[in-house]
Amino acid sequence: MTPTSPLDNLAGRSKALKPEPPDAAELAGLTRTGKARLADARNTVLALESRFDLAYNAAHTLGLGPEVWRVLDLCHNKRNLGAYEGLLEIDLRLVTDLIEATQKVADALKTPH
Repeated sequence: MTPTSPLDNLAGRSKALKPEPPDAAELAGLTRTGKARLADARNTVLALESRFDLAYNAAHTLGLGPEVWRVLDLCHNKRNLGAYEGLLEIDLRLVTDLIEATQKVADALKTPH
C-alpha cells in the first residue's frame, strides 16, 4: 500500500486537489483581518453576541490549532445554532475562552516555524 499525504487523504480517490504554494500577501491579509477581529472581540462595549461572532471568525481566519480545537468546536456548534436556528446561547465564560483560544492561534502565527 502506497502511503498517502494528508492532502491525498482529504481529497479522496475521486477528487483532484492540487497543492498550491503559499501566498504571502493572502496570509498577511488573513492575519491582519483575524487580529483586527480578535481585538474588536475584546471590546466589552459590544454585545456579547457580537464579541462571540468576532472571536469565532477571527479563530477561523487565523487558523485552527489542536490546542484550541475543543473550544472552537463548541463555538462552531453554538454559532450554527445561532445562525441557522436563532438559538445563540452563550455566556461571558465561553466568549472569554474563545478569545483566549483565538489569541493562542494568533501567537502561533508570530512564531517562525
